[in-house]
Amino acid sequence: MRRLRQAERGSVMVMRDGGTVDVRPGTDPGRAAPEHYGAYRVTAVSLALYAGALIAWMVHGITQGDGGVGDFLEGLFNPGASTDPHTLGPYEWSFTAMLLVVAGLALAQRRMARSAALLSAVLLLAGTLPEAVGLFDAGYRNGYRSDPLGGWELATHGLGLVVAVSVLCAMLPAAERRGGPGTDRRAVGPEACHRRASVVSGVLFVVLGLARLGWTVRTLTHGELEVSHYLRGVVDGSVVGTPGLAPPAGFTTVSSVVVLLVLGLLALRARHDVRGALLVFAGVELYMTVRTVVGLTVTGYFNRSFETTEGALSMATTAYALAAMTSVVVLATGRGSGPYGGQRAEGFRTAQAGRS
Repeated sequence: MRRLRQAERGSVMVMRDGGTVDVRPGTDPGRAAPEHYGAYRVTAVSLALYAGALIAWMVHGITQGDGGVGDFLEGLFNPGASTDPHTLGPYEWSFTAMLLVVAGLALAQRRMARSAALLSAVLLLAGTLPEAVGLFDAGYRNGYRSDPLGGWELATHGLGLVVAVSVLCAMLPAAERRGGPGTDRRAVGPEACHRRASVVSGVLFVVLGLARLGWTVRTLTHGELEVSHYLRGVVDGSVVGTPGLAPPAGFTTVSSVVVLLVLGLLALRARHDVRGALLVFAGVELYMTVRTVVGLTVTGYFNRSFETTEGALSMATTAYALAAMTSVVVLATGRGSGPYGGQRAEGFRTAQAGRS
């Protein structure tokens, strides 16, 4: 006699017909819970709004500068190309692309958008610190007053602060539940693949962060820069002397090291889903590394770099960054959990329960 039993457990439907078990996918495990849809939409709109503001500044720089669109496009990957300073810089370009990617993921209600959005918000919030401190300096404030676009620049910084706070308030409570009662927490099947990918990504991030930290310490301890001046420039925009949208060089370097180390350690522990943050920041680092390689090739320094030990170590760091960030992007975008995502292991457990 033919038997047909259906059991719905979670979002996986299990059908048993004789000795055959059919595990069918239910809801997309990569999609956020319905109660968080509003938070994801707020995040998407907020990040897209600030990215639009940065794009407007780039368009203004292209139209007001001496170069055209072709020069701007060349400057995206060639550091030696002549680009107008009003078009911002590579850090702002990559950050704009990062915001647009995260906004798209949030609009699609993808769970991986949460960690990426929180990272974006933290970077935005941290980026307002040098400006806030710099405004206590009278000369720095006068620089904004004398600049015809100073008011718009301050307004853009203010928008960044509002967007950062909005995203943090929306996404911090939007944490997904990590399984219900009786859920098997052992890392088997897809879960084991996810943990391995997280640990590998964490190791790659930590090693690159330590290498960047080592180069920064080397620069500061060999008298190339004054330590107190450099460290003050990380948190005080008035040290640079010229108001603008681009953060101080020290801030971008230190923030890159901090993000690499913090994200790397979180990924090593594999207790929280930071795949989205790993993906977007690895993409930013990969872009900056590719741009560096292009610059080395165009200037001819690539062939002369191995003449000194320091040059060889610098090239080794660049090569590692290129390989490591490419690997993280591949690991973060890969579907190690099979066609049914994270629900596949649960589906097999449900199927086994159906046999009993």
